[in-house]
Amino acid sequence: MNAFTLLPFIVLIAAMFLMTRSAKKKQQQAANMRNEMQPGSGVRTIGGMYATVKEVNEETVLLDAGPGVDLLFAKNAIGAVLSDDEYNRIVHGIEHDLKSDADIVPDDASSLTETDESDSPAAAASDDKAVDLGKKDADEDGTDAAEAAEAKAKDEPKKTDGDSDAK
Repeated sequence: MNAFTLLPFIVLIAAMFLMTRSAKKKQQQAANMRNEMQPGSGVRTIGGMYATVKEVNEETVLLDAGPGVDLLFAKNAIGAVLSDDEYNRIVHGIEHDLKSDADIVPDDASSLTETDESDSPAAAASDDKAVDLGKKDADEDGTDAAEAAEAKAKDEPKKTDGDSDAK
């Protein structure tokens, strides 16, 4: 055998080694995260439920899911231990923003068009009377169309069964 026939096998073995190594590293990180849980920590289970850790045992975790709702989970069922800020944001809707209010991006583009000068042409145009887009004309045209349809229906002979006259 020469080196070119061994090369695919060497690459395959190296890829398998790297994949198993990264999987073991992720498992170790998850185990460390679960071991760092303390009572009072906010967690998300692998099923997507958010709760607060009430008690940590060797293999299980007692979670407080709400008033009077205590649930016993296996430690392996904890998907993530959340920071206090993230848990409060997700569960209670409490935003804890350390940034100043000046860094907040508005929801609309109004801040892009606002100017400090009220003498600008855009400000003068905004004070003008609203432009009529012809809604009233459309309503009148609608009544004219209805009248035309009624007149057309009167002019046309009424449709009857041809068999009834033949008898």
